Amino acid sequence: MTRDLMNSSGGVSRRSFLESLGGMGGSALLMAGMSALGFGIASANASPPALGEGGKGKKVIVLGAGVAGMASAYELSKAGYEVMVIEARDFAGGRCQTARKGFKLTELGGEAQECDFDDGLYINHGPWRIPYHHHSTLHYTKLFNVPLEVFVNDNDASYVAFAKGKGPLAGKAIRKGQIAADTRGSAAEILAKQVRQGALDQQMTAEDREKFLAYLTHEGYLNADLAYRGTDGRGFDVDPGAGLDPGPGKMSTPNALTDVMQSNAWRVLTSVAGYEQQRTMFQPVGGMDQIAKGFERQIGKLIRYSTVVKKYRQNDKGVEVTVAGPGGKTETLKADYCICTIPLSVLRQMDIGVSAKFKEAIGGVSYALVGKIGLQMKTRFWEEKHGIYGGHVYTDNPEINTITLPSTGFQSQKGVLQGYYNFGASAAKVSALSVKDRQEFAAQGGKVAFPEYADNVETSFSAAWHRIEHNLGGWAEWNEESRRDAYPILCEPDGRLYLAGEHLSYLTGWQAGGIESAWQQIAKLHKRAQAA
Repeated sequence: MTRDLMNSSGGVSRRSFLESLGGMGGSALLMAGMSALGFGIASANASPPALGEGGKGKKVIVLGAGVAGMASAYELSKAGYEVMVIEARDFAGGRCQTARKGFKLTELGGEAQECDFDDGLYINHGPWRIPYHHHSTLHYTKLFNVPLEVFVNDNDASYVAFAKGKGPLAGKAIRKGQIAADTRGSAAEILAKQVRQGALDQQMTAEDREKFLAYLTHEGYLNADLAYRGTDGRGFDVDPGAGLDPGPGKMSTPNALTDVMQSNAWRVLTSVAGYEQQRTMFQPVGGMDQIAKGFERQIGKLIRYSTVVKKYRQNDKGVEVTVAGPGGKTETLKADYCICTIPLSVLRQMDIGVSAKFKEAIGGVSYALVGKIGLQMKTRFWEEKHGIYGGHVYTDNPEINTITLPSTGFQSQKGVLQGYYNFGASAAKVSALSVKDRQEFAAQGGKVAFPEYADNVETSFSAAWHRIEHNLGGWAEWNEESRRDAYPILCEPDGRLYLAGEHLSYLTGWQAGGIESAWQQIAKLHKRAQAA
C-alpha cells in the first residue's frame, strides 16, 4: 500500500525518505538506506518450506482466513496435519477484499453499505498491487492459476494538481511528464554549465568530465550550447500529423524552473522508483479477491465461516479455542497447536491465555488509519478527454492524497477510479463523514484535476480500515523501539501459539509479508512437531 509523502505527525515517512534517496543517489544509495532502516532487499522467500508428510495425527487450529491463515492451512494440510480454520467473516481473504455489486460492509459506528457498482466494475479497497519481487504472492497466483495483468503505477501523462503552491503553476493540473522534463532538464543545464566552467575540475579527470557532460546532455535534453529548450517527450501544443497542417506540429513550451519549484509539483518526482513502488506492478484480473478465492478452491472445506473466537487457552499438552458459531452457539475446540493470524489491534482486546511478556508485546504496535473510496464514473473522461490510461493523479490535499485511474477496462463506457487514499489524521477526519458525504467530498476533491469529475460520479463504495471490526487498522506500524523490544518476542511461539501475518514481517501492509510470516511459523511448528 502507498502512503502519503508525509506521515501523520508531519515528518517525512520512511517510504518517502527511501524514494528521496533513490532520486538523489540511484539504486546504490537506495539499497544502503533500506539496509540501515532494516528493510530486506526483496521478498525473501520464493517458495514455501518443504514439510514433507510428517503431520499425520497432529491437529492445528488456524485463527483467521486471510492470506497468512490460508497459506498456513494449505501447506500444513499438504503435510498431513488435520487443520481447522476459524474465520469471523462469512468470506475468506481478510484484508484481501474487492467490493463489487452486492458486497456488504458496515464499519464500527457507521452505516451499512452495499456496493451497487455496475456488473463487472469493482474497487480493491484493501491490497491492490503486487510488486515483481513479491515472489511469495506470485507463487500462489501461479499455483492457483490466478491470471495477472499490469497495474499502471506511474504515468507521465497523468496530472500533478497542487493547489497550495505558489507561482503561475499553482492550482493547475500539469502533466507529470512535463514536470519531470522541465525539472531534470533545467537541473542538467545548470550542472552542465558549471562543469563546463571548471567547477568539477578537482573531482574528475578530463575524460570523466566529458562523459559526465555527455550524460547530462542526454538526460536533460540539452542542445549544443548546454541549454534546455524542452523536448518532444513533454508533449505538443499542436500534435504532429499528416500533410502541412498540422505537419510537424508545435512542441510545448517548457515551464521555468523557478515556477516548477514554487509550485511544489517536483515533490512527486523520483528518478528511481521506490522499492515498493515500481513503475509497473501486477494486479489479479477481476479483482484482488481472486487470490483469496484461489485459496478457497483448495482449502475452503477446512474453513468455518462466521465463527468468532471468544477465548484461547493452552497448556503443555495442547490448545483450547472457545468459539461462537453463526447461531451464537459456543463450543471449545482442541488441537495440538494454534497459528493465530488475527491482527494485533484486534488480538490485544481478546481473552487469550498467554505469558505476560507476550501479551505486553502484542500491545506494543500501533495500526495505520487508512481510508479508500471507489467512485463509479458514467464516462471514462480521463481517457476520452485527457488521454490518461491508468496511473495516479497527485494532489497536495492530504484528505484526497492520490486519485488512481483504473488499469483495466480501457476504452469501455464506465469505470471505477479510486477517489482518495488517505492516512493518519486525514483518514480519521474523512472516515467520520457519512457514506454520502464521503462521496460528495471525493467528488469535489477531484475537480482540482478534472473539471468534469463531480458531474460524472454515479455511486461509490468507501472503506475506513481503522473502523472495520475484524481489522481495526490498515497495517502494523512498528517504530524503532517496538521493533527492538516487542517484535522479536512475537516472532517466536508462546507455548503452543504461533503468530503470523503482515505484522510479523518487514513487508507490513503487503500480502507477501503475511504469506512469508506464515511460511516461517509453519516451518518452526513442523520442526517442533517432528521432534515431539
